[in-house]
Amino acid sequence: MAQSAYIKFVEGSAVSSVSLEELKAQLQHYKEQLVLTGKQLGWEYGDAGFPYSVETKPESEGQWFYLKGTSPLYKYIVLGVGSEAAAGSEEGKNNYVQVVLPDDCTHGDKGKGNEFCKYLARLWKAELHLFNGRIMFYNPRK
Repeated sequence: MAQSAYIKFVEGSAVSSVSLEELKAQLQHYKEQLVLTGKQLGWEYGDAGFPYSVETKPESEGQWFYLKGTSPLYKYIVLGVGSEAAAGSEEGKNNYVQVVLPDDCTHGDKGKGNEFCKYLARLWKAELHLFNGRIMFYNPRK
């Protein structure tokens, strides 16, 4: 059974929503940061830290894309954006990013999925619902 993690944009988040293109750009920026870290360390850390290529399918049509593993240790991670009705409000909507691990994913995919989710949630000051059901709050709360 596929597992999902959610990065939910709540009150106090740095942004209220992101598009698929912004999500792709943020992952590309993350990979560029890993390449720079690798230069400082003196080895090719970009490929080890982000062992995926960004792929899209015609049927996804602006709803999702997936990361295809470039080594045998990694297979797929699916990322998408969406919105849901806000609790206690009829007209408000909460936007989120969904990260899905398909049935045939590896342990490496789950580890990288958690890593990407934590990075993005910290960056956007969002609420992170992990694959195991636990919640991490990166948003400022009173």
